[in-house]
Amino acid sequence: MPVDLVPVGPEPRDVLRALRLTLDGAGPALALGAATAPAPGATAPAGTAAVVTTSGSTGVPKSVVLSRSALIASATATAARIGEGRWLLALAPGYVAGLQVIVRGLLAGHEPAVLAGSFSPTAFAAVTASMHSSVGGHRVPMFTSLVPAQLSDLLDAAETDAAVARALRAYEAILVGGQSLPVAQRERADAAGARIVRTYGSTETSGGCVYDGVPLDGVGVRIADGEVQLSGPVLADGYRGEPERTATAFVVDGGTRWYRTGDAGEFDGSGLRVTGRIDNVIVSGGVNVSLDRVEAVVREQRGCEAAVVVPIADERWGQASAIVVARAALSGTGGDADRLLAGAREAVADRLGKPARPARIVTVERMPVLESGKPDRAAVRRMLAI
Repeated sequence: MPVDLVPVGPEPRDVLRALRLTLDGAGPALALGAATAPAPGATAPAGTAAVVTTSGSTGVPKSVVLSRSALIASATATAARIGEGRWLLALAPGYVAGLQVIVRGLLAGHEPAVLAGSFSPTAFAAVTASMHSSVGGHRVPMFTSLVPAQLSDLLDAAETDAAVARALRAYEAILVGGQSLPVAQRERADAAGARIVRTYGSTETSGGCVYDGVPLDGVGVRIADGEVQLSGPVLADGYRGEPERTATAFVVDGGTRWYRTGDAGEFDGSGLRVTGRIDNVIVSGGVNVSLDRVEAVVREQRGCEAAVVVPIADERWGQASAIVVARAALSGTGGDADRLLAGAREAVADRLGKPARPARIVTVERMPVLESGKPDRAAVRRMLAI
């Protein structure tokens, strides 16, 4: 029997109160994220905990139906992998990463701490300092989940602020997902004593379900025709009101239901390695170039840790790419955009070949981001009139 679907505002406390009832089976399904409010009397399939709508980094909206069982399966598997304790909510709760922080905390019996307002290293350190507690004489482990841009801000601040440095070391694990984590940033985190766990997943998988390349218990991973596909109890029921889209994204093979991620990947010695979006490819001078691979190399350069690489038209080669970087990040390297571009082009040519070299660098006052913390690539392209 369908259940009522009601909108919940973006305030963390509102989501926390509503989700507590929903997980207990006493509340309606929650409409979260970027969607406009559902029509009066709107419903969701029985067992639904939340319908999370996001425009995604490319601007294509999707309303993902997540059941109570899927959310709980994900949170339980996470606890089995990294432990349980008290969580700090530093992400928007209307998106799956923030939502799962609340679910994990509630299931562990510890209401999450909330970092209210805009994210800042100072606020992060202050809230972290207030979270320390013990039960029966034993310290309660602390956890949080961040996006790479937040981690980068914390690492920069930790170089001169001892309180931020202590806060980074206070967590049993810091989950980092939403986009790829540059190698240089991981190395800085390790040097700072932060225990980082790279996560991979999406709203359709109830959040991260592959940790440091290894799937959580119950999650299956396969590469089919170069595409990463995921299975297990964490999968969403599908897309609300879009049966055709659901049938395309979720396929059944040999009795197992798989989610087609649209990501390219491969297995290496340490597990799954995601190499980028299958469709984020340009043809430059007749050569296929993965912009995700280019971006990964670019982000290893100092000052480009949060850069975005986007396609641009090129009169000679047909297509090329541009590096987009916030002016504040550039100023930290001396403000020489030409030097930064030259270094990035050399690194890309060495790793991926000359056809993959970015053609230019563009500085913006501020990098546009989605509420989930990911770069808003659609907005970046509009800024460049692409």
